[in-house]
Amino acid sequence: MRTRTHAPTCGRTTVCAAAPVVLTVSTLVVLMLAVLTLGGCAVSVGTGGIGVGVRSGGGREADAPPTAPEQTALGSPGEDFRMLTPDGAWFWLSDPRAIYHEGEHRRTYATWVNSIGDIRIASYDHDTGERITTTIREELHADDHANPTVVVRPDGRLTVFYSKHRGRWLITQTSTNPEDITLWGEEDDAGPYTSDSRGHTGPRPVYVPGEANRLMLFWRGPGYDTHLRTSDDGWNWDEQRAFLAAGETTPYFHVAGDGDSSVHMVVSPAHPRTDGGDRVLYARYRAGAVWRADGTRIRGMDELPVLLDECDVVYDGSVDDVPAWVWDVADDGGVPVIVYATFPEKDDHRYWYARWTPDGWARQEIVAGGSWFPSGNVSSRRHDQYYSGGVTLDHADPSVVYLSRQVDGIFEIERWVTADGGASWESEAVTSGSRANNVRPVVHRISATSPNMTEPPSTLFWMNGSYVDYGEYSTSIRMRAVD
Repeated sequence: MRTRTHAPTCGRTTVCAAAPVVLTVSTLVVLMLAVLTLGGCAVSVGTGGIGVGVRSGGGREADAPPTAPEQTALGSPGEDFRMLTPDGAWFWLSDPRAIYHEGEHRRTYATWVNSIGDIRIASYDHDTGERITTTIREELHADDHANPTVVVRPDGRLTVFYSKHRGRWLITQTSTNPEDITLWGEEDDAGPYTSDSRGHTGPRPVYVPGEANRLMLFWRGPGYDTHLRTSDDGWNWDEQRAFLAAGETTPYFHVAGDGDSSVHMVVSPAHPRTDGGDRVLYARYRAGAVWRADGTRIRGMDELPVLLDECDVVYDGSVDDVPAWVWDVADDGGVPVIVYATFPEKDDHRYWYARWTPDGWARQEIVAGGSWFPSGNVSSRRHDQYYSGGVTLDHADPSVVYLSRQVDGIFEIERWVTADGGASWESEAVTSGSRANNVRPVVHRISATSPNMTEPPSTLFWMNGSYVDYGEYSTSIRMRAVD
């Protein structure tokens, strides 16, 4: 692996305390000494506490989220909820965007890319309420496809993966200290340089504890194939290879581990507006091979790549010409659960829930989601009428779904729960009466390497604000933590 020595080893950091900090003269002296010691750091003081911003290469100071309020009541406007960052966005297919780890601390780590392309991460401490925000890389790419993903290593350090949209490299960095996001090592190439204009996009790392904590890294790479590298120690990687062949299409996919020895994969073979974008497919990695849901072996890892037509067909809309797009997959006691959207019309987005049963895939529509949410000109090349408000699973309990749908013209977040595998649902509003759209919800995933896991909390995040297209957005990220 080639080290990219131009990278900074620390980012701009903001500390946001759970309560205001009273400054004394001695505190100010200490802070001024810290500025001199760090060399080029910026200290800011606000109602959220003391922010110490470490500049990387003379960049801007970090923004400081406001002090966290008391828990906002369900059904409140999206703008009333706790703000993780005033400037952040993400693409829904790159995960984990947020992960909960229980070691020395009970913390959730969340990542995003902001409107000028900074790669950022925050930690939220569930016991103290403290939030720390760090810029890992400045101005990488102002594109929501560039959002980083994060895992926690067995030693407690964090590793992030990111790239430009169709980037030449896929980049990884690891924190210097366990459970601490303020200092980072140099950049390494997780995906080697490519001259293919389709590049690298959307890393999806997964730990496999049942294989001695092997780390599997999936992403969309050259040729638009789904690529894979694995590492037994998180540092040294095997050769890059195509895991799933794209053929003449551009597959979109999600992966999720079962916390032991399996990795679930759900795939849209193509964009909904193109040929092949009318199916939802499934495959599972386990014990050195790729399998269908019924246990039929597809291929061994020495026989890759898997072909799209070899996967399970969860949904086929080709008969009625109703395209689809995958949104999430999770494990429920060894059983795969999937959520996806279908599009009877471009302005009619429907959310669906699928679950594997002994009789095959059981599919059930959850609810209509409304139209697309981007506000850009429909004739723009980057405008996408298949961008739904979003639907995601709570990976700690996949009977719980969070989704964004239009209510009185505004996209609001709702929580839907099924007690019978998707046959019937109960729902409640998370946001209501919002001034701006609330979209792309995600619940933190549970770290597969947590040594002290008890009863994990649930932390929901979503984007709130104005979104034109994947390269132009003005959205904050809101959160609701339930301990």
